[in-house]
Amino acid sequence: MDEFLTNLPEFRAAIGQTFYMVGISVVLGGLLGLALGLVLYATRPGSLMSNRAVFVGVNILVNVVRPIPFVIFLMAIQPLMKATIGTTIGTDAVTFALTLAAAFAVSRVIEQTLIAVDPGVVEAARAAGARPLSILLTVVVPEALGPVILGYTFIFVAVVDMSAQAGLFGGGGLGSFAITHGSQRYNWVVVYITVAVIIVIVQAGQFAGNALARRALRR
Repeated sequence: MDEFLTNLPEFRAAIGQTFYMVGISVVLGGLLGLALGLVLYATRPGSLMSNRAVFVGVNILVNVVRPIPFVIFLMAIQPLMKATIGTTIGTDAVTFALTLAAAFAVSRVIEQTLIAVDPGVVEAARAAGARPLSILLTVVVPEALGPVILGYTFIFVAVVDMSAQAGLFGGGGLGSFAITHGSQRYNWVVVYITVAVIIVIVQAGQFAGNALARRALRR
């Protein structure tokens, strides 16, 4: 415990780095994933803007990238990191990778959630003369808002989990702190405290997401 108190400033910095990585990744990855998910839903066969070529292309891309374990994904996109942000290590590099990983995960969540919307609602909007884009944004998305929020909550938890692997690439954060000051020094107090903080972050995100989803479902 004394060693943990000695490293308390670094622990606080690690919490800040975790929030930085997770916050940016969930927001930017969430927006990019939302766009991809909308494209997947709208262009699938029989949907609002059916386009086989676009659907197949985006679907293959998501299917290829989404199952890749995050550590391997981090290594695989290092040339892209170097070309876009100029580095392959550090918090910014890991945040870049987390954003892309979150985007592809969100895209599939969005697509599957929107598919579950009652087709009758869509057909009613079509019969009323609404345009496809208008139906997508003002009918389909609002109808699926509660499940969409739950999907983003799931992605938040997944991103927190992936951010813990940031230490492997010099990204900092709680995972790196637990490895450097905990397991490598056989200081299990540090490990357990770090794990407890991660659990609190995840539970807080889960609680907030569930509360927002319930509010959306009651509309």
